Amino acid sequence: MALIDWNDDFSVKVKSIDQQHKKLLGLINDLHSAMKQGKGKNAVNKIVHEVIVYTQIHFSHEEDLMKKLAYPDYLKHKAQHDALVKQVTDIEENLNAGKVVLSQDVLTFLKKWLIEHILDSDKNYSAYFNSNGIY
Repeated sequence: MALIDWNDDFSVKVKSIDQQHKKLLGLINDLHSAMKQGKGKNAVNKIVHEVIVYTQIHFSHEEDLMKKLAYPDYLKHKAQHDALVKQVTDIEENLNAGKVVLSQDVLTFLKKWLIEHILDSDKNYSAYFNSNGIY
């Protein structure tokens, strides 16, 4: 059973972004699944790296749309993206340095951040994007 199941509450009504959010939720679910199998310690490095790579792709896509549409909260939204990238990059650096980073802490952080970001921040641009022809 997945830790987070996609549902319509997560939808920002933009197909490409919803697909990317599903991928990010999938990565979190992969870490959860590995932890349930007792393989969290081995999986956390790989999954954290995948989250970093994929969030850069996803954030770039969102930010490009925001710039193209002159989204009024672009700078605020980009600052949130930049903060997450820094936090996840710090986690990866700690993992690579051999510092103890608990898989559960990483999982809790990623789950909380992604859900809150989608429901609080990303939902804010949904109507604006839609009103500008982005679905």
